[in-house]
Amino acid sequence: MKRGTIWIVLTCLIVASLVLVSCNKTTTNTIVTSSTTSTTTQTTKTTAANATTTTATSITITTTTAASGNWWDSLPKPQYGGTLTIRQNRDVVSFDPYNGESVTTIESAWLERLFADDWTLDPATFNYKIDFRSNEVTKGQLVETWEFTDPSTLVLSLRKGIHWQNIAPVNGREFVASDVVFHFNRLYGLGSGYTKAAPAAAADPKSTDMISATATDKYTVVLKFKSTNAEITTETLEAQSGNSMDIEAPEAVQQWGNLNDWHHAIGTGPFILTDFISGSSATLIRNPNYWGYDERNPQNQLPYIDGLRFLIIPDDNTALAGLRAGKIDILDNLSLIQGQGLQKSNPELLYVNNYLPDANTVDPRNDTKPFSDIRVREAMQKAIDLPTIASSYYAGAADPWPSTEISNYMPDYGFHYNVWPQDLKDQYTYDPKAAKQLLADAGYPNGFKTDIVVSSDSDLNLLQIVQSYFSAVGINMDIRTMDPAAWQNFVRGTRSQDQMSMRAAGGLGHTFQPSRLLIRYTGSYTANEISVNDPVFNSFYPKAMATTNSIDFRKVISDMDEYIAQQHYHITLLQPKLYNFYQPWVHGYAAQSKSISGGGAGPQLLFFYPARFWIDSNLKESLGH
Repeated sequence: MKRGTIWIVLTCLIVASLVLVSCNKTTTNTIVTSSTTSTTTQTTKTTAANATTTTATSITITTTTAASGNWWDSLPKPQYGGTLTIRQNRDVVSFDPYNGESVTTIESAWLERLFADDWTLDPATFNYKIDFRSNEVTKGQLVETWEFTDPSTLVLSLRKGIHWQNIAPVNGREFVASDVVFHFNRLYGLGSGYTKAAPAAAADPKSTDMISATATDKYTVVLKFKSTNAEITTETLEAQSGNSMDIEAPEAVQQWGNLNDWHHAIGTGPFILTDFISGSSATLIRNPNYWGYDERNPQNQLPYIDGLRFLIIPDDNTALAGLRAGKIDILDNLSLIQGQGLQKSNPELLYVNNYLPDANTVDPRNDTKPFSDIRVREAMQKAIDLPTIASSYYAGAADPWPSTEISNYMPDYGFHYNVWPQDLKDQYTYDPKAAKQLLADAGYPNGFKTDIVVSSDSDLNLLQIVQSYFSAVGINMDIRTMDPAAWQNFVRGTRSQDQMSMRAAGGLGHTFQPSRLLIRYTGSYTANEISVNDPVFNSFYPKAMATTNSIDFRKVISDMDEYIAQQHYHITLLQPKLYNFYQPWVHGYAAQSKSISGGGAGPQLLFFYPARFWIDSNLKESLGH
């Protein structure tokens, strides 16, 4: 197929989005404030066997403030009342953190974590729109302060005055250190009657890193680790980690054995689960005895809203109709076409952009011919014109550069495209003639036939464009579509695909914690569906675990990222912008990652963000809702 034919296919697929772009109008509301610059020094105290060293990391933060001193002073004052209605695109199947990080849950509405985000941090400094939060932008939640007394010992000092919800069998008692100890003992098999790690935790090599959890007094927990790297340790424990970091009530587990029944939902959080109908909805009410107060308005007890309601709606069109009718308050992670369609049909809706949490990819099995030959993988990459896809298919709502393992949009980590050497950039540059030569050199002068198993929630229009590009260099690819659950079992469960696969969440450009990426291509790890078995890659995990400071750790991450780019494990596409719409009466929402949704695992910061969002009930009523 010649390039002209590809353009015909491109035109057919994207004409609707181009029309929408031409009609789109952008309105910018500007608040004039004064700017100040402050410098924060973060000190980590490390006590070794024979010496004490203190490492100070200077972080320069530029904040925008109103005349009275705080950047948020110009915002409307919060109001109490109302119910926030959110769409959940998958059924809720878990209510117990023991079940792990990959099952869909909303448990963080009533269960809380040791760490969370900083509500007072100016979004101009860091806006929390990506999954990962570095140690520099994380604050304590159940924990007030924490300190490494030596490289393998973390001492947590809990906040005083936190109480469990007033529900039997906990009955509103104070949250104490033994609750944290019970959680980690149960999760990692370290005590309290538990001798084996939870199945989901045991599948993660980092689960073996914690040695013990001990309560030294009512509000102090001492955690011991094998690792001597404070960044790896805190990265695992902080807010960006999965649902397994939600702290459950010991009495509830002891009475019922597990928390799989939604009626047994008890926590320290701002919301109380009162009703759940599988496949339909979940209803939560305000916890009247919640311990938390708004950091921006310290006199205000949280949460502001009276209730939180989840509508389980897998179908996007149904959810969009609910948003248009004012029945849904926030609808996030919408595509370019969906977003620009809403801008045209409902200009009264507000929106904010963020990036797809992962870059789209085509994922060949690296252990199967012809993809076991790196020349074939490089040829497939060079067959795709990424800048044209960025400008035409995404209408400019995507940057044109490729991704490696870590997203180009995750600061301070990875090997970003802008620092790639030219010879590596050349390997990702559209060049069908060079692609054909690489195929010929690999023994496929006439190309080859292949197939791809794709999850139906992936971008199928994009895949058809890729199919056309492949055809132009002699690679004829058949597309086999499966529903997401079947795809998960077929590809990740049994690895029954014999050629390639594609999923809604791509295989590159990740925005979650870097230490987890070090094990993605090891052995039978679930996320290694492309079956990489590379001793060079395997060496990065022990190297990272052996580091003793953030600088060395981040250097290993960068080296890993560069190596992955060189090896072409995946065929990278792009990481486009997403659209997040909300009603004009909703305040506080800014597309913060995991605030109302979190991919297949569900939202992981419900205890934090919805408690601080508020509804302008007068405006809502005036608009007829």
